Amino acid sequence: MKLQTDTVTTPRLTMSLCQNSEQGRPVVFVHGNVSNGRFFDQLLRALPAGIRGIAPDLRGFGQTEKKPIDATRGLRDFSDDLYSLLSTLGILEQLPVLVGWSVGGGVAMQVAIDHPEVVGGLVLLAPMSPFGFGGTKDLDGTACSADFAGSGGGTANPDFVARLAAGDRTSDSPTSPRTIMNQYYFKPPFRLAAEEEDVALSHMLSTQVGPDLYPGGVETVGSWPGIGPGTRGMNNALSPKYCNLGAFSSIRPQPSVLWIRGADDQIVSDTSLFDLGYLGQLGAVPGWPGNDVFPPQPMVGQLRSVLSRYAEAGGRYEEVVLASCGHSPHLEQEAQVLALLQGFLEAHV
Repeated sequence: MKLQTDTVTTPRLTMSLCQNSEQGRPVVFVHGNVSNGRFFDQLLRALPAGIRGIAPDLRGFGQTEKKPIDATRGLRDFSDDLYSLLSTLGILEQLPVLVGWSVGGGVAMQVAIDHPEVVGGLVLLAPMSPFGFGGTKDLDGTACSADFAGSGGGTANPDFVARLAAGDRTSDSPTSPRTIMNQYYFKPPFRLAAEEEDVALSHMLSTQVGPDLYPGGVETVGSWPGIGPGTRGMNNALSPKYCNLGAFSSIRPQPSVLWIRGADDQIVSDTSLFDLGYLGQLGAVPGWPGNDVFPPQPMVGQLRSVLSRYAEAGGRYEEVVLASCGHSPHLEQEAQVLALLQGFLEAHV
């Protein structure tokens, strides 16, 4: 199926999006960090007749207008942008289904918190924790310290950020974007075909780097590990100081939720190799104060806890764990994810 790219100006900003040529029920794909909407190209082409697939580039990514990210709003800059886009496209009354990958899952949940009446269903692909990234210690998202240490712009590896900004296409370093993609976006030894890998790398490199964008400003704090959230940029918006999606459990109405994750995800995990608490436990970050003070963030457990409360309140969710799969189920196991998505649409939408 042929895809088309479009530019849409909303009251908030000008957004780039890719969509298939179908008319019908809208399904909106929301990408994650250091990526863009084109990571969904394969799914867009494979969607069945009667499904209009739409994959926008979020603020700070791809070809969407470069505007600062106000981290103090958590994910609401992104969710407000997305709602404004759907309104401008005139599809809110069709109750679009939101498919969110990684951070995009959090954005989709934020839209549902703020506008539950327009969400026809949620499909969460390897979604982030509802309590942000880094610096929390229990299923309720309690901060490890009052200064929210261990979260924010400083959690991004500086060499990776520099290579991203420089457009590095090599694989000669453990922190090159190509290496990060193949080591962590996917479960090795999975790799895209060479040409597809180069295209995906180009989409990673379209990330807009800077203190207002990715990863955001870096702040020092007194608690271990000495970094905390600033007020601007992508990774600061993910700090639990500003990001809390716990209210999802009590929204009304209650769209059905399908949660798909890889069993071997190394990014969103209760033992995430991007979480400073877990890295400290492994001895990779010196000075770790111990499990009582700064345990690994139970990311998967936190989302399951919120969704369990959602179910107790009358909502419906299903969790599907894909074996031998990492952080990108829609790329690593496309056929299975497509089948799950089709089944979800037929059963609940």
